[in-house]
Amino acid sequence: MANFALIGVAGYIAPRHLNAIKEVGGNLVAALDIADSVGILDAYFPACEFFTDEFAFYDFLMDKTSIDYLVVCSPNHLHEAHCYAGLKLNADVICEKPLGLTTESLQNLADAQTYTNKQIYTILQLRLHPLLLDLKKEIEENHQEFYQAKIEYFTPRGNWYHKSWKGNIEKSGGIATNIGVHLFDLAYWLFGDVESIQVEKNNALESIGILKLKHAEVHWHLNIESGYSTKRQINIGDKTIEFTNGFSDLHTASYQAILNQQGFKIDDVRPSIAIVESIRNA
Repeated sequence: MANFALIGVAGYIAPRHLNAIKEVGGNLVAALDIADSVGILDAYFPACEFFTDEFAFYDFLMDKTSIDYLVVCSPNHLHEAHCYAGLKLNADVICEKPLGLTTESLQNLADAQTYTNKQIYTILQLRLHPLLLDLKKEIEENHQEFYQAKIEYFTPRGNWYHKSWKGNIEKSGGIATNIGVHLFDLAYWLFGDVESIQVEKNNALESIGILKLKHAEVHWHLNIESGYSTKRQINIGDKTIEFTNGFSDLHTASYQAILNQQGFKIDDVRPSIAIVESIRNA
């Protein structure tokens, strides 16, 4: 049985990781969050040690127990530091998206990783979505040279969003990073290397632009305004694939791949991080 520790257990994404750890037969020995609203632990690992103090958390893991994996679900701007912490604990790391806010951050992590025999993994669950796996296979078998595609991701957020770290571009990376990084990874994965990025609009509520890849021109539209209905879909020609259903339950598949040493690593996310960094700086 693999032992896990988790940073950011009170956050939005943590329940998916808690469920995945339980589903793969793992044991969560310790969890950390500055917020103490973590009753969710009772449904998964009631015996888990919980900390609100980061130093006490690390002391416990260094002195009282050992872990195989440190799971990072903290705010985006803390991912790099918490990945370092996992390596220092002699653990593999499983980090939520985005693995880093910049390509420089990714390189720093790659450099740190070379001094250990441990691995930093990240979650790219869309690459495991059955509908999208079928789409990738279809694209590869068609041998069509160039596609016209559109990616739309509308996920309404209330006023709280802008008061939280998610609404702070220095901490979240902005909407293209916090909301769209999975979609840009999907575009790269389906259609190949980036040739150009044209940003038409990019603000706290909306991001619109055109991504030209080796085998496609992809128009993207991301929006978190309350007036929009939830939509997660990709259009290729006259074909539409809606991937809202099943989007949130792929973490277990991600964990199974990681336990089999087949998870997604730093090099897998370099293209998507480069894309969102370019959008942010446009």
